[in-house]
Amino acid sequence: MAAAARTPRDRWIEEGLRALAGGGVDAVRVEALAKALGVTKGGFYGYFADRDALLSAMLDTWERESTDEVIDRIEREGGDPKTKIHRAGVLTFSGDRLLPIDLAIRDWARRDEQVAERLRRVDNRRMALLREMIGTFCSDPDEVEARSLLAFCAAIGGHFLLADHNGRTRAQVLAHAADLLLNRPRSG
Repeated sequence: MAAAARTPRDRWIEEGLRALAGGGVDAVRVEALAKALGVTKGGFYGYFADRDALLSAMLDTWERESTDEVIDRIEREGGDPKTKIHRAGVLTFSGDRLLPIDLAIRDWARRDEQVAERLRRVDNRRMALLREMIGTFCSDPDEVEARSLLAFCAAIGGHFLLADHNGRTRAQVLAHAADLLLNRPRSG
């Protein structure tokens, strides 16, 4: 008789991240994840001691994907510093994978100091990348810091702002803001 196949550890983590992105940390429940995976919760305990261990593994995965893998990709694909900044922003704050997870972790960090510390570490790495890239075309350290902060705030805050933009699309306004922050000549 063949042994029953176990649900891989990564599937538990991925389903946990999906639940986090969709409903916040309170939506990450072992029973709900097992149901979504179509398995019993018994297999969960072969990989994780408890829910907290899963949450930690989820944070590890998010941190690796949103920093190490993004940085590796922008370095591998190359380009000038402005192109790298744009690519890092698109990879991190656009799309349906990392952005919803990132926003959910930001909300979770408001209530959990350990998560806030993890988020601080990730944000520091992201800011270091911005400083390094902006520093290649801007020599004033105060201006580098200000541009880095504004670029990061625009990338995150744009997802929370509901304001209209006087007949322009959000994408147009963000593109213009990026041109201003990255000191690119405005096209059109």
